[in-house]
Amino acid sequence: MGALLEWDQRLFTRVAAARVPGADPALRRLSHAANHGRLWLGTAAGIGLVGGPAGRRAALRGLGSLALASFTVNTLVKWSARRPRPLLEGVPAIRHLARQPHTTSFPSGHSASAAAFATAVALESTRYGLLVAPVAAAVAFSRVYVGVHYPGDVLAGVAIGAGAAALTCRWWPPRPAVPERERPAARAPALPLGKGLVVIVDDPARAGAPGAPGVPPGHARRLRALLPEAEVIERGPGDDLAELLAAAADRAVETGGALGVCGGDAVAGVAARAAAGRGLALAVFPGGTADRFALDVGVQDLEDTAGAVARGEGVSVDIGVARSGAGEDTWFLNEFSIGPYPELARLGQRLERLRPAAPTTALALARVLGTARPVELNVNGRPRRLWLLLAGNGRFVPEGLVPAFRPRLDDDLLDVRLVDAGRRLARTRTVAAAVLGTLEYSRVYEAERVPWLELDGIAGADILAFDGEPLSGATGLRLEKEYRALVVYRPVRGRASRSGRHAGPPRRPAPGDG
Repeated sequence: MGALLEWDQRLFTRVAAARVPGADPALRRLSHAANHGRLWLGTAAGIGLVGGPAGRRAALRGLGSLALASFTVNTLVKWSARRPRPLLEGVPAIRHLARQPHTTSFPSGHSASAAAFATAVALESTRYGLLVAPVAAAVAFSRVYVGVHYPGDVLAGVAIGAGAAALTCRWWPPRPAVPERERPAARAPALPLGKGLVVIVDDPARAGAPGAPGVPPGHARRLRALLPEAEVIERGPGDDLAELLAAAADRAVETGGALGVCGGDAVAGVAARAAAGRGLALAVFPGGTADRFALDVGVQDLEDTAGAVARGEGVSVDIGVARSGAGEDTWFLNEFSIGPYPELARLGQRLERLRPAAPTTALALARVLGTARPVELNVNGRPRRLWLLLAGNGRFVPEGLVPAFRPRLDDDLLDVRLVDAGRRLARTRTVAAAVLGTLEYSRVYEAERVPWLELDGIAGADILAFDGEPLSGATGLRLEKEYRALVVYRPVRGRASRSGRHAGPPRRPAPGDG
C-alpha cells in the first residue's frame, strides 16, 4: 500500500509540473462546470431532445447511472476512506479553483459521475458515447490538473462510475442492435417515392378526442416530403379509424402497393389486421408516445420506414389473437393484459423521465398495486386469484412486469407473466423483488412461454386490455398466435437486402426450435 501511495504522489507531482498550452483556463472551467452534475444534466437534456428514442434512452440511463455513482461515492466510500486532499504548493495558481472542495479526496466524485454518464450513454448509443467520452475523460483529468485529487482518486472514481452504469443493466438491459439472424428478411413490394403506399396519419386530437396525445402535426408534412408519391391521409374529426384503414387497405390492394400507418401502438394494431387480412405489407411510421412495436421491429424514425418502403425491405412478425366464445377475434401486436398493467406501464414511462429504472418500476408497482383489486378467473382450467396477468406477443426482456423489448417477433410463443394474489404479502414481496432485481426468483411471480392460453370465468370486464386499450364484455378468451402473419417494412442491413434477394416462404418452427 505504501508503494502505491508513493507512486500516486509522484504522478500527481509530475502532472502539477506539466505545462499544456491553453489548458489551464479551459480545464479549470470544465472542472467547475461538472460541479453537482450540471454538465451532465445539460448534456442529457441535449441528447434527449435531438437523439430520438435512442437518445432519450441514453440520457435516461446516463442520469440514473450518475445518481447511483454519486450516492455510492458521497455516502459510502468517501466517509470511510478519509484521505486528505493534495497540497497545492506545486500547482500553478492559474489552475486553482475559486472554491476548493472541503470533502475528503478518495475517490473522485467528479470522475465517478463522468465515467458513469459516459459509460451509460455508450451502452445505449455508440454514436453519442463517442461524443461524450472525450469530455468525460477531460473532466477526470482536470481533477488532477487543478490539484484537487490524486490520480488514484480519479482511477477509483472511474471504476465506480463504470460499475454503476454496468449495474443498471441488471434491472434495465440496453436495447441491443438486433442481430440479422433474429430478423429474417421477408418479401415486401419496393415502392420508390412511395408510389402505391396509402398512409393513414392518426391524430386523436383532430379526430375528436381532446387532450389525447396525438401525432405531431409535422409528421404528415414530413411523410409527404420523404415519399412524395404516397397517398397520405390525415384522420379527421369523426372519422372511424377501422373504416378509414379498411378503405385505405382496399385502395392499396387495387394499386398493388402497401398500407401505412403513423400513430401509436393501438393504431398499429388496427392497421395490422387490415393489412394481414388482405395480404398487404404494413409500413409503421413511429408517431405515438411509446412506439414499442415500431422499435421492436427495428425502425427508429420516419426515415427508417421510408427507406425500407422505397427499397422493399421487410420482416415477418407474429400477431397475437384473442378469440372469444362469440366468434369475435381481437388482434394485438404487443400484449394482452388483465388487471392494472396499462396503468402500470404508463406510470412507469412517466416516472422514468426522472428516476432510474429499478426505483421507477418499484414505485410504479407500489402505486398501482396499492389501489388494485385481485382478479379471479380460470387459467387453463385452473382457478387462480391474481393481481395481474400479462401475455406478450413474443418473448419480452428483461424479466419483470414492465418489459422493455423483444429480441425477435416470430417465435410463435406467448410470454405469460403473472402475480399471484393468493400468497401472503404478495404485493409487498413483488415490490421488494422489483427493487432488488430478483423478481424472476420470487414465489409470487410466475413466467412461462406457451403457444396458447385459455382464460374463462373472468370477473370484471373493465380490466382487460389489448396493447393498452381497454376491452369490455369478454368473460372467456383463448389467446393464440398467428405465426408470421404480417410483413412489416424495416431496414434490413444484411446481405439479402443489398443484393435484392429475399428469404423464401417462412417455415413454422418445429417443437423445440430455439
